[in-house]
Amino acid sequence: MRLARIAHPGGVAFASIEGDGDDAQVLEIAEHPFGQPNFTGKRWPLADVRLLAPILPSKVIAVGRNYAKHAAEFGNDVPSEPMLFIKPSTTVIGPNAAIRRPSGIGRVDFEGELAIVIGQPVKNVPAARAASVVLGYTIANDVSARDLQKSDGQWGRAKGFDTFCPIGPWIETSVDASDLSLRAEVDGELKQDGRTSDLVHKIPELVEFVSGVMTLLPGDIILTGTPEGVGPIEGGQSVSITIEGIGTLTNPVEDV
Repeated sequence: MRLARIAHPGGVAFASIEGDGDDAQVLEIAEHPFGQPNFTGKRWPLADVRLLAPILPSKVIAVGRNYAKHAAEFGNDVPSEPMLFIKPSTTVIGPNAAIRRPSGIGRVDFEGELAIVIGQPVKNVPAARAASVVLGYTIANDVSARDLQKSDGQWGRAKGFDTFCPIGPWIETSVDASDLSLRAEVDGELKQDGRTSDLVHKIPELVEFVSGVMTLLPGDIILTGTPEGVGPIEGGQSVSITIEGIGTLTNPVEDV
């Protein structure tokens, strides 16, 4: 199932997307998408609604240096345990919303990532049971102010600006995310071309590790890391991240 959050003629709602292309339909879900969704009976063509961020997480937990070649391209070692940092919920935007690049902060990079969406409140989940607490997977862009990341040491400011975590276009609940193609393009030029099978710390391990640190709530997101090939973005450009079996997340960039 593809779970989305939409703006429709009557307001905002969660929805399921059925079909593809011009025939795609959006079916409104009552209340929330966790557990067995209940449908209201309302439906619209996908072209008649606007896709929003598919979920509004209480927190976004990101994993640094989780692809060996990405760590190497910045001269870093791969951590023996997952390296965690948190992006505030105010970084989250949806597909086609603008990444706002603040003036005076130097280089800003895109980072295409697979995102895990948690489906229930959990703490201390063993890796063997991780799949049972995952609602599904979406696409994320861990936008990073690279100069601030280097100068601050701590990553909170560099990763925490408003709009620095686009996610979408929806949550795919049925995909096996262990070995998917991940590609990122800037203005149509291929920049990243990796596979989720190259994750150093795999998805079950990440769920176990993060939930051992903090309680995860429904809708919380774990960003799994980015492959090599990250680079700068400027106002007027557009970033598209495609993950096999999920879809494509596209966002324009604005200088502010």
